[in-house]
Amino acid sequence: MGADKSNKVVVVGAGLMGTGIAHAFASSGFETVLVDTNAAALEKAYASVEKILGDGVRLGKVSEEKGRAALDRLTVNADLSEAAVGANLLVETVSEQLAIKKAVVMQAASLMVDNAIIASNTSALSVTEIAASVPAPERFIGMHFFNPVHKMKLVELVRGLATSDETVARVKDLCDAIGKTSITVNESPGLTTSRMSALLGNEAMYMLQEGTATAEDIDTALRMGFNHPMGPLELGDLTGWDTRLSVLRYLHETLGEKFRPCPLIIKMVAAGRLGRKTGHGVYQYHEGNRVPGSGLKGSAL
Repeated sequence: MGADKSNKVVVVGAGLMGTGIAHAFASSGFETVLVDTNAAALEKAYASVEKILGDGVRLGKVSEEKGRAALDRLTVNADLSEAAVGANLLVETVSEQLAIKKAVVMQAASLMVDNAIIASNTSALSVTEIAASVPAPERFIGMHFFNPVHKMKLVELVRGLATSDETVARVKDLCDAIGKTSITVNESPGLTTSRMSALLGNEAMYMLQEGTATAEDIDTALRMGFNHPMGPLELGDLTGWDTRLSVLRYLHETLGEKFRPCPLIIKMVAAGRLGRKTGHGVYQYHEGNRVPGSGLKGSAL
């Protein structure tokens, strides 16, 4: 079963994830519409896709002709009711608020083709609950992409209670068609990646708090010893410790004691040391770059 690249794909939400997902489909031969009510966000997203494609051409990863063709396949639209007409796939990447996601998929569902698939990029909310708001929940699935989408190969396919085997198979084909590796996950708190990453980052913070090793050495251990592209403390700074704390509290509540947030994370969030976005987390940052030697040293705190 191969994916039909004549299919129309609609991506709702022109943030970082939506922009990356739109690029993935447009550059893989799909007619793609990126939707957002914010005109400035659409303009920025289109320019970002143009830059990604331009960089690919300059680096010799894509021909100029293919880069131009990919951009020609991408359009932007502020009106979901217009964009969703005749679409075969919709991927929503809007704010992580259940009511907003439900409103988006309810609005689009009746305008798409009869066997259309609707997907959510959520990593936290219930796919089953969002799917309950559309007429055919068996054709609703989670498609959890990773940032930056044009570099990260993994997509977690999340089965809700009603998601059919046929839907999973069709979406796997779509992932293959855009050059992604997919895994299938039954809906559960934290899926696979968020759950494992939260546990690893939390344990790294306990080690830092106890003075087992410095932040730099803990991160180096994971990069050099396990071939991780980024250490868990670096990743926490990138994600934001407020976000990490929110995830840990949810996992602690749903999955138990092993996810109890490290007190150092709570202390850092209370102090406003959230990571890169505030210029100070486990490490300090100047003009977006990490300050060498600025990592926390645990028991010396």
